[in-house]
Amino acid sequence: MAAARLLLRLAGRLKSVNFTQSVCGLLGAGQGPGPWHTHCSLERGQLVLSSNPFPGASERLPIQRPLFCPFAALDQQPEVSRTEPLTNKGVDLGVAVILQSSDQTVLLTRRTCTLRISPNVWVPPGGHMELDEEILGCGFRELWEECGLQLPENQFSCVLLGLWESAYPPRLSWGFPRYHHLILYVLVISRESQEQLQARIQVNPNEVNAFMWLGPDVAAAVAATEDETKTPGLVSQDLPLSVCATELRDDGGTQPLVLPVPTLMRTTPTTAEEDKERIGAGTKFALQLWLQHLGR
Repeated sequence: MAAARLLLRLAGRLKSVNFTQSVCGLLGAGQGPGPWHTHCSLERGQLVLSSNPFPGASERLPIQRPLFCPFAALDQQPEVSRTEPLTNKGVDLGVAVILQSSDQTVLLTRRTCTLRISPNVWVPPGGHMELDEEILGCGFRELWEECGLQLPENQFSCVLLGLWESAYPPRLSWGFPRYHHLILYVLVISRESQEQLQARIQVNPNEVNAFMWLGPDVAAAVAATEDETKTPGLVSQDLPLSVCATELRDDGGTQPLVLPVPTLMRTTPTTAEEDKERIGAGTKFALQLWLQHLGR
C-alpha cells in the first residue's frame, strides 16, 4: 500500500502519513521558506524520516516545500473537506536524477503536454519508486525509460541532495490536490562530457518532448526565482538571452530549440489557466542544492 511507503518517526514511534497531511509540517516545519533538515533511512523502497537522529538513519538531508504548498494550507484550514477523491492514499515516493556532465552542466527534460501531472514543465528525469526498489535503481531506470541513457560502470559517482514535498495541482487555487509525492533528488556526476551524453539520448515521446543542458550561471539565475520568495526581474546582462535545447519533431527526429531565459524564470501562476512552459519549483530547489554542491 502507498501509505506504508513513507514513515515518520515521531516521539519515538513510526507513523504513516495520510495523503492530506504535510510531511514537512509533521516534521516540525514552520511558516518560513525553509529548507529544514531531516534524518532518514531507506531500505527496500520504504523511507523513514525524523527531525531527530535515530538508529539506522544513514543520511541527514534538506527537505523543502513551496510556500504555497496545498497540504501546508490544509493544515491551516481544518474546515476544508478532507473527503475528496484519493485522500485515502498515502504519499508516493519518487526519485529524480540531476545528471551532471564532466563539463558541469545538468540535464533537464520537458514533460509532454498530455501527461496528467505537470504537463509542459521542465524537470530532471525521474518518477515513482517501485515496491522494493532502491534509490539508484529507480533513478537509473527512469533515466533509461525517459532518455534512453545508460551510464558505463565506474564512470559516475552519486550524492543524495535533498527532498521536495510535491503536490499536483500545486496550489489550492487550482483545485484540491490529486497527487502527493516526496521526491528524492540524486546528483549523478558522470565522467562523460555533455557532448558524449547528448549523442546517446533518445527520449521517450510519451513522456518527454524536449531536453536541454543548463550551466551553473543560468541555473543560479533560475534557482533565484523560487516561487513567492523573489520577483523575477530582467535577465542579468551577464546571462545569455536564450539557451539552446533539443526538441522532438512529430516524425520522431529532433531539431534545435531556442529557449528565452525569461521562460525558464517563470513562477507557478495563481490559476491553472495562466500556466505556461516553465521550470518546476522543486527543480529550482534541486538546482540550488546542485550549485551548493559545486561550491558556488
